[in-house]
Amino acid sequence: MTHDISTAAKKPRILIVEDEMIVALDLQQQLRALGCDPVGHATRGEQAIRLATELRPDLVLMDVRLADDMDGIQAAQAIRTQLGVASVFLSAFTDDAARDRAQLCDPAGYLDKPYDTEALREVIAAFVERAG
Repeated sequence: MTHDISTAAKKPRILIVEDEMIVALDLQQQLRALGCDPVGHATRGEQAIRLATELRPDLVLMDVRLADDMDGIQAAQAIRTQLGVASVFLSAFTDDAARDRAQLCDPAGYLDKPYDTEALREVIAAFVERAG
């Protein structure tokens, strides 16, 4: 049985890494509605690492493809290695090679874009249950 996010001892603090502003804003709204605390937003890999270091989120929602030299998988790996923070990958691309690379980061989940609210809730609830 999955925990309800709203009954978690504390709101999960989530960093959003997404280079499409409309998607990032939608994620912020969805996370708040689910009882989470979206603590920041980055659009590039290096910025994501810096913000994760400063903000210490519980979880990162990480777009796989970023408009940067560093993709989301590389950023997630650095955040996992340096801070021990897991990522949930978001991608519009179902490239098997990218999914295989993402698995090396020990992700907390993987959501295909366009994601639906229920899938987002389920992956965050599963993370809260494991962390909890």
